[in-house]
Amino acid sequence: MAYQRKLEKDIRCPLEYGLEVFGGKWKSRIICVLAAKEILRYGELRREMGDITDAVLAAALKELQSAGIVERRSYDEIPPRVEYSLTERGRSVVPILRSICQWAGFYHREDYGSAMAYCRKCDYDPP
Repeated sequence: MAYQRKLEKDIRCPLEYGLEVFGGKWKSRIICVLAAKEILRYGELRREMGDITDAVLAAALKELQSAGIVERRSYDEIPPRVEYSLTERGRSVVPILRSICQWAGFYHREDYGSAMAYCRKCDYDPP
């Protein structure tokens, strides 16, 4: 039996909606990986993500698909082949995530006195 919310989400502003769609540790990383690699099969995406579990990756991909951020394309082949890529809507999120990376890199250095390491997932190179 699938889980159903008792109450509908109470999203009161565009920022809350945006964070619901692409916020969190995994969804933003999935978007960044797909932006860098363009098209990946599930196993390739899983390897790029590192320490994510299959259940969490599958759930995050379903949420991103439902939001129109990620496209899932399956091919009628043996063995079955499924590929994931960003939609136009998904690609439009990438500059926003890169801006967040720049902001975080700047303020991390200010708060902790050291620059954050280069991010291979979103191509952010700290100044």
